[in-house]
Amino acid sequence: MELICKLLVYVTLLFPISILSLQECNFPAVFNVGDSGSDTGALLSMFGEPAAPPPNGETFFHSSAGRVCDGRLLIDFIAEGVGVPYLSAFLDSMGTNFTHGANFATVGSTIRRQNTTIFQSGYSPISLDIQYAQFSNFLKRSQIIRRKGGVFKNLFPEEFKFSSALYTFDIGHNDLTAGYQLNMSPGFVDPFLVCCGHGGKYNFNIAMRCGWTKMVNGTKTMIAKSCEDPSSRIMWDGLHFTEVANRWIYNQIADGAYSDPPIPLKTACHRMI
Repeated sequence: MELICKLLVYVTLLFPISILSLQECNFPAVFNVGDSGSDTGALLSMFGEPAAPPPNGETFFHSSAGRVCDGRLLIDFIAEGVGVPYLSAFLDSMGTNFTHGANFATVGSTIRRQNTTIFQSGYSPISLDIQYAQFSNFLKRSQIIRRKGGVFKNLFPEEFKFSSALYTFDIGHNDLTAGYQLNMSPGFVDPFLVCCGHGGKYNFNIAMRCGWTKMVNGTKTMIAKSCEDPSSRIMWDGLHFTEVANRWIYNQIADGAYSDPPIPLKTACHRMI
């Protein structure tokens, strides 16, 4: 199992004024680019339930929700924190609503394009530059479609929301793991026991991932099951965090303790033009 390294960058230019005097921001929308750490349904829309089979989603959604986690992701907690609905995946055409933002993240995405296919390596062809192109296209076409009126006015964001929105980036660890694989490195051994998996010292086997089933006495039986208490684990399936770990990361970001300057999330709209 390889060490998960996350690159989470919030792009904001802030006024050099006292943090204590800042009022909370009213972010009307959130736009996110990223990988599996923040994919809220893109891979599911492309490949169906096998992309995130049960027991994914069991802790909060109580069913598969397009997230590779037992519950909510970091981006879900960010959406809750700023008071907007959970983000619809840009690639999802079923029941989506982009009034309060959009999510361009997909499982397996990288910052740099990878010279391989998703079927060979698991890395998505939708790298960061593609996601940026998708956002640019969304920015233009959403307003064209919204001006048609009717139901479209309630499905796409108003133009002013783009300049006032919170923009988040959650991507990078796949580039690191790709580098180790290309160099034939054995990677790192993670010290934390996996919640949903089967086999191996840490309850992880790449061939028997979370939700893996096999026929037992003529019955399809789930072998790679969830642990009894996901909240006691950091790693969900050997590659992704549990909901409680995502919540912990969010809490460190929300109060600005790990930002430079240390601006709380809810006051991050105070920036220079």
